[in-house]
Amino acid sequence: MKKFNIRKVLDGLTAAAAASSSSSQPGQRPPDSDIVETLCSDHFQLCKTVRHGFPYQPSAMAFDPVQKILAIGTQSGSLRLFGRPGVECYCQHDSGAGVIQLQFLVNEGALVSALADDTLHLWNLRQKRPAILHSLKFNKERITFCHLPFQSKWLYVGTERGNVHIVNVESFTLSGYVIMWNKAIELSSKSHPGLIVHISDNPMDEGKLLIGFESGTLVLWDLKSKKGEYRYSYDEAIHSVAWHHEGKQFVCSHSDGSLTIWNVKSPIRPAQIITPHGKLPKDGKKPEPCKPILKVEYRTCKSGDPFIIFSGGLSYDTVGRRPCLTVMHGKSTAVLEMDYPIVDFLTLCETPYPSDFQEPYAVVVLLEKDLVVVDLGQNGYPIFENPYPLDIHESPVTCCEYFADCPVDLIPALYSAGAKQKRQGYSKKEWPINGGNWGLGTQSYPEIIITGHADGSLKFWDASAITLQVLYKMKTSKVFEKSRNKEENPNTDIVDEDPYAIQIISWCPESRMLCVAGVSAHVIVYKFSKQEATTEVIQMLEIRLHYEINDLESPDTDQVPSVGTSCQGSNSQTANSQSHPSASSTSSDGLRDNIPCLKIKSTPLKQGAGYQAEVVIQLVWVNGEPPQQITSLAVNSSYGLLVFGNCNGIAMVDYIQKTVLLNLGTIELYGSNDPYQRQPKSPRKTRQASGGLCDINEGSTALDDRCKSPTSGSASSCNSEDEQKLPNFIEKVKNKSRKFSKTIVSDIAKMSRKLSLPTELKPDLELGFGSKSRGQRLNHHLEEMKQLKNHVLSMTSRCIHFFNVRDNSFSRSRSSSVTSIDKESREAITALHFCETYTRKSDTCTSPCLWVGTTLGTVLVIVLNLPPGGEQRLTQPVIVSPSGTILRLKGGILRMAFLDTTGSLLHPAHEPWKEPNVQEEKDDKDKCRKLRPVSVSPSSSQEISETQYAVICSEKQAKVVSLPSQNCIYKHNITETSFVLRADIVGLNGSICLACFCANGHIMTFSLPSLRPLLDVNYLPLTDMRIARTFCFTNNGQALYLVSPTEIQRITYSQGTCENLQEMLGELFTPVETPDAPNRGFFKGLFGGGAQSLDREELFGESAAGKPSRSLAQHIPGTGGIEGVKGAATGVAGELARARIALDERGQKLSELEERTAAMLYSADNFSKHAHEMMLKYKDKKWYQF
Repeated sequence: MKKFNIRKVLDGLTAAAAASSSSSQPGQRPPDSDIVETLCSDHFQLCKTVRHGFPYQPSAMAFDPVQKILAIGTQSGSLRLFGRPGVECYCQHDSGAGVIQLQFLVNEGALVSALADDTLHLWNLRQKRPAILHSLKFNKERITFCHLPFQSKWLYVGTERGNVHIVNVESFTLSGYVIMWNKAIELSSKSHPGLIVHISDNPMDEGKLLIGFESGTLVLWDLKSKKGEYRYSYDEAIHSVAWHHEGKQFVCSHSDGSLTIWNVKSPIRPAQIITPHGKLPKDGKKPEPCKPILKVEYRTCKSGDPFIIFSGGLSYDTVGRRPCLTVMHGKSTAVLEMDYPIVDFLTLCETPYPSDFQEPYAVVVLLEKDLVVVDLGQNGYPIFENPYPLDIHESPVTCCEYFADCPVDLIPALYSAGAKQKRQGYSKKEWPINGGNWGLGTQSYPEIIITGHADGSLKFWDASAITLQVLYKMKTSKVFEKSRNKEENPNTDIVDEDPYAIQIISWCPESRMLCVAGVSAHVIVYKFSKQEATTEVIQMLEIRLHYEINDLESPDTDQVPSVGTSCQGSNSQTANSQSHPSASSTSSDGLRDNIPCLKIKSTPLKQGAGYQAEVVIQLVWVNGEPPQQITSLAVNSSYGLLVFGNCNGIAMVDYIQKTVLLNLGTIELYGSNDPYQRQPKSPRKTRQASGGLCDINEGSTALDDRCKSPTSGSASSCNSEDEQKLPNFIEKVKNKSRKFSKTIVSDIAKMSRKLSLPTELKPDLELGFGSKSRGQRLNHHLEEMKQLKNHVLSMTSRCIHFFNVRDNSFSRSRSSSVTSIDKESREAITALHFCETYTRKSDTCTSPCLWVGTTLGTVLVIVLNLPPGGEQRLTQPVIVSPSGTILRLKGGILRMAFLDTTGSLLHPAHEPWKEPNVQEEKDDKDKCRKLRPVSVSPSSSQEISETQYAVICSEKQAKVVSLPSQNCIYKHNITETSFVLRADIVGLNGSICLACFCANGHIMTFSLPSLRPLLDVNYLPLTDMRIARTFCFTNNGQALYLVSPTEIQRITYSQGTCENLQEMLGELFTPVETPDAPNRGFFKGLFGGGAQSLDREELFGESAAGKPSRSLAQHIPGTGGIEGVKGAATGVAGELARARIALDERGQKLSELEERTAAMLYSADNFSKHAHEMMLKYKDKKWYQF
C-alpha cells in the first residue's frame, strides 16, 4: 500500500495559494511550464549544526586526564567540550542557569554539572550529541562545591549551610549519610563556619574527608567513625585547598594573599605561612596583605621539586598590572601575566591517581575571553599554539559573510598567505588536549567565512566540513596614519572609538577581488597577490557626496524672482555633489569642508603576500557636516568597477583608471521620473509652506515639472507688500535655522555614528547631547525657533495657496532647518547588483548595467558602456547613464538576482584571478584580450530573444519580473507585521531558492521563480542587533550568525545535511584503558603504608545510612540518547535517526552482554580445569592420606 504523504498535500496547497496570490500582468501567462522547479518542502529542514568560538562568559572548567577532553561551562548554562582540533561539541542546559562546577567521571564518558539553580545534571558523553541522563534538584539548600573522587560513584556535595550530602551518580539519588556542619566543627567555633568552599579525600586514605569552610575552619572527617578527627583554624577566609600526594600535608589559599601549609597531624598551627607577593617589612612583622589567592594546586614530581601554582595574590600597590598566574618550583617563582582576568585553571598531569607522583606537564588557564595552555616542561614556560578557533572576538565582530562552494584553489592560496603571518615562540610540543575522533565528513565543497572587526581587521576562515580554522588575517588600518592623540586630528573623526571598524564586505571569490567599507565613510579595494610588494604612494580618491537643498546664502534682492514663478515646492530638495581630491579647507563661517575623516599614510607601505591595497576612497566633510555611513557596496572584477551608496546618494569608481565615474544624489537618479512627493514632514499643513519658502532656488527662472504647484500661475493673489517682505523674512528664517542646525549637527552626527556601531562597542551616551551646557544651548535655540514658528505661520497664512501641500505616505524629506539632523528620513541606497541584462522594455539584447535598490522600495537601472579590453580599457572612459527604468516594491530593497530561461542563476561576470605583481608578456596580453569577451553571462553584442527574470526581494515582499517586458509575473508578500532582515538567493540540490530571515525570528525559503513557500520556521526572535548584523545565508543550505559576542552559530536548512549531521559530528568518547594504579611496593604493602581503600557502598548505601529526606532533593529523569534527535527531525528522517540511535544503544548493550558471557565462559572453563586437576591429584589416595 502506498504511503500517504501529508507534506506533498501541503505543497500542493501552498502552490495553489502562491499562484492565487501572485500578481500577473494582464495578458501575460506565468511561464510555469517553461521552468521545472525541482525543490519541494521535503528538501528543507532547519537545525543547528555546530557552534564555533570562545564560550561566552565562562564560569567553570574540568578535564578528563584519560580521555583528554576539556569541558567549559558558562554563565548562561551552556557547555562546550573540546577534544583534538576539529572535535568540538556544544550543549545547553534548558534552565539557562549558570554553571558553577564541572566534574568528569574519569574515563567513563560522563560529566556532572552543578548549576546556580542548585541542580545537578549527569551528561552522557558516549554519543555524538551529549544528553542529560539524570538531574537532581536541591530544594532546601544551595550547592556551593562538589567533589567526585577518582573511580568512585559517590559525589560529595557541599552546601551554603555548611552541610555535606552524598549523591550516587549511577542512580542520581541521595544517600542517607549526611555530614552536618555543627557536628563537624563541634566546639571548635562558637559561630557558623560559613558555606563550604572545599571537599576532598585524603589521597592515601579514602576514609578521611577534608572539608573547608569559608570562615577559615577545616575539618578532617572520619567517614567510618562519623566524627571529626582533626580541626584546623586560621584567621583568614579560605578560597581553595590542595593535597600533597602522600596525604601528610595540604596547602590552603587565603583572602589576604597568603598560603598556609598544614601537617595533617598538627592542627594547632600551620607548618608554614607564605605570602608569595607580599613585601616583607624590615622589623620582621607580618608581610603586607595582598589580593586573595583564588585557587592553588600542589603537584609533585618524582625527580624534582614540587610545583605550587596559584592565581591572584598580587600586592595591592600593583595598580594597572594584568592578572597573573604564579608558578613556584623549588626556589624559582615565575609570574605569568594574562591578557584577561583568570576564571579557573587546571594542572594537566601524567597520572589520574591522586596518590601517585603527579608529574605535571601543562597548565590550562581559562580566562574571561581566552584559553591559554602553559608548557611546564620547557624553560620560560612558553604557551602552546591554540588550534581551536577561539579568537573570533579578538576584536569585536562587526560584520560577517559566508561563502560555500568556493573555487578549490582559494583555501590553499589563503592558507599559504596566512602561514607567513604565524607568530613565533610557541611550545614545540603537541597540543595536549587531543581526545575524541573526527567525524566522517561527506561534504566535500570548500566553505569560507569572512569576519570584519572593530579594529579594521578581517579574518578568513576555512569552514569546510563543519570545522573552523583561521586561514588569513589582514588589517585595513595599515593604510592610514594613526593619530597619537585627539588633538592631532580634531573634529574629523566621526566616531570617538574604532574609526576603522568594518561595516560591509564585498568579495568576489573567483577573481579574489575584495572591497571593504568602514565606519569612517571609507572604502578600500584590495587585490590578492602571492608576492610581497612595496607601495610607494597609495592611490586615494576623495568624493564630496552630500545631500543638501539649493543654496540660500545671501541672495541678491534684485535676483529673487516672484513667488509665483520661482518658488520650488516643498519637494524640490536636490543633491549638490562634487567629486575631486582637495586639500583640507575651511569655509567662511569656520566649518570644516573637503576634509576626509582619516589620513592616508604618506610613507611607502610594505604589503605582505595576500591582500594588498589598490585604492582608497573617502567621503569628505561638507560645510561642517560629516559624511554619512556607507549602506551598500558592490564590486565587479570583469567591469573593473566599484559602486557604493549611502543616505545621500551613490558613487561609482573605476578602480582600474582610478577615477570617479558617478556621483549623484538619490533624487538625481530618478531624473524627471521621481514618483515621490518629497515634501517636508510636519504635523500641520500650514507649516508645510515654511518648507517651501526655505527651498527657493536662487536665480532659478522656471520650476521643475514634477515640483510645479497647480496654482503657480495665480501670483496676483499676493499683494506687492507681501512680495517685498517675503525675501527679508526668508533671510531671517534661513539665518536662524542655519545657526540652529550648525550648532547641533556635529553632535547629532557623532551620536548617530555611535548608535550605528555594534551594541558591545557603543560608548555610554549621556542624556541629551552629551553635556549639560550643550543641552542648555540647544534649549535656547529651540526657544528662538519656536518664536520664529509663530512668525512663519502668520506670514504664510496669506500665500499658502501657492503651494500644493499633500500628505504622502512615502514622504521622507525634511525642511532645511532639520535636513542635516534627520538623516534616517532620506532615501538611502540599500542594494547594488552588477549584471548583464535588459535595461529597457525596448531592448533586444543584454548589456552591462547596475541595478540600484533604495529604502523606499525603488529599483533603478544604470547602463554601463564599457570600452573594449586590453589597452583601450586603460585609456578610454566608462560611460554611465541612467536608463529610466523604475520598479517598485513595498519596503527597502535587500537583494536582487537574475535567472535565465531555464531558471538557473545568472552570476555576475568576473575575471579569473591572475598575479598582479608579475609583468605580463605581450603574448599573454593578447591572449587575455581575446578571452575577455567570454564571460559567465551573455556579452553585450550577443542578441538573445529569450527572456530573463529579475528576482527582487525587499523588507516586505518579493517579486519576479520578466525581462525585457518588465512585467511582474510572480509576487509574494513575505510578512505584514514584521520585516525581512536578510535575504539571499542560494543554490540547493542543483536548483535555487530565496532564503529570508525576518525580525520576528522566522526563517523562510521560497521556490524560484514561482515564489512558492517551501519552509517557514519560527527559529530565533531578534533579541540583539548583533544577530541582524551578522546573519547570512549561503549555498547548499548553510547559514550562520553571531550568537554571542564571541561565538558563531552555524545552522542548516537542508534536509540532506540534517540527515548526515550525525555522521559528520566528531566522537568525544573513545575506548581507552585506564592506567594501572601505582605500585605500593613490598614494604608499603607489608606495613600498610600505601593508599587505603574504602567500601563506600557499605557506608553510604541505604542499608547502612538509611533513607534520605524526600524533601531535600528531587530526582528528574533525563531524556538520554533520544535527546540528540529531539526536535531536529520530523517525518521519516526523524524516525530513521531515532531508530539508528536505538540500534546503536542496543548494539552497545549486546556487545556488553557478549563480553560478560565470554567472561563467564572463561571463568567456567577455569573452574572446570581446576576441578579436573583436583580430581586427578586425589584420585588414587585413601581417605586417611588426605
